[in-house]
Amino acid sequence: MAKADKKKKKKSGEDPNERLVAENRKARHNYEIVSTLECGLVLVGSEVKSLRNGRMSLDEAYGRVKDNEVWLIGADVSEYAQASQMNHQPKRVRKLLMHRQEIRKFARQAVEKGLTLVPLRVYFKEGKAKVLMGLCRGRKLHDKREVLKRADSQREIQRTMRRRIR
Repeated sequence: MAKADKKKKKKSGEDPNERLVAENRKARHNYEIVSTLECGLVLVGSEVKSLRNGRMSLDEAYGRVKDNEVWLIGADVSEYAQASQMNHQPKRVRKLLMHRQEIRKFARQAVEKGLTLVPLRVYFKEGKAKVLMGLCRGRKLHDKREVLKRADSQREIQRTMRRRIR
């Protein structure tokens, strides 16, 4: 009985091999996500330890394409306390691992259509750190209000439907 209490409830559709580290919740509010792509992340040892403790922030992070490579800029990985002298810099620029074709496709779309690369989630998948990058278009204030109104009306419709079923 003690084992059953310790187990966490999993959401439906959640992959058992994935463990979420950080999520950029504001990105879905501030941007319209056109497409997404899963990328690897180049890290040093103390960063991996810090990520396993869930010590990362994606609030001000974004992606840049420079010299046919994609870089994650502004992601804050807190220092790992036990690393002492061998610690990393929290806000350093980190390289993202993508195929050349994917880099070309993302870079071309970002330049031509004026889109932004935004990290949506960081997670461990089968022991490796991954970043879900989104190709996003910025929303204006009136667009954000419209989305909120639409969500409110959908929520209200769901409430009335539940009341009528009972």
